[in-house]
Amino acid sequence: MSAAPLRITPELLRRAYAAGVFPMGDSTRREEVLWFDPPARGILPLESFHIPARLAKTLKQGGYEVRLDHDFRAVMEACARPDTWITGPIIEAYVALHREGGAHSLEIWREGRLTGGLYGVSLGAAFFGESMFSRETDASKIALVHLVARLRAGGFHLLDTQFVTDHLARFGAAEIPRAEYQRRLAAALRRKGEFRQFAADSDPSAVLHSATQTS
Repeated sequence: MSAAPLRITPELLRRAYAAGVFPMGDSTRREEVLWFDPPARGILPLESFHIPARLAKTLKQGGYEVRLDHDFRAVMEACARPDTWITGPIIEAYVALHREGGAHSLEIWREGRLTGGLYGVSLGAAFFGESMFSRETDASKIALVHLVARLRAGGFHLLDTQFVTDHLARFGAAEIPRAEYQRRLAAALRRKGEFRQFAADSDPSAVLHSATQTS
């Protein structure tokens, strides 16, 4: 981990992620950015993604709209709760990367309101999930299912979650050693994922079929 006052450009972000390093803002020194390369890395295996039965039922019921990159900044700001690592410099850096097509948001809307979503970085056939939020029950989980369906349809090989939380563990997330992560990252970067390949965002049954088997 190290601190840096320099401006974070899209190119710097791409180089960092390609090297297995990611930034986080300092909640106490708001203009500083910390860089991390942890000894164990959280990933969510795309081939064994698990959807809990209750969530599968919610997906089938529908009543929501999934939007891609509709309001990237709003998703980041919703994720940036007080005293979080998503500081002003972090938001501006990822918004700039988003404008260049390197960062994406997957958003859940209901009756014209943004109710949940997530954002992350796309590089090669790797997607680096950064943060998610919910304003309604299961909204971020619905976004995660749609993300996995999109990544699988687009030929992605790695979904990096950085760390493993109890929330992510329910979907099959696990930690792997740094060396194994670097091996998987290198393999994913040699390929090209198509983030916009999946076009069935409004069809929950298609999402379930594309993402995984439920249990």
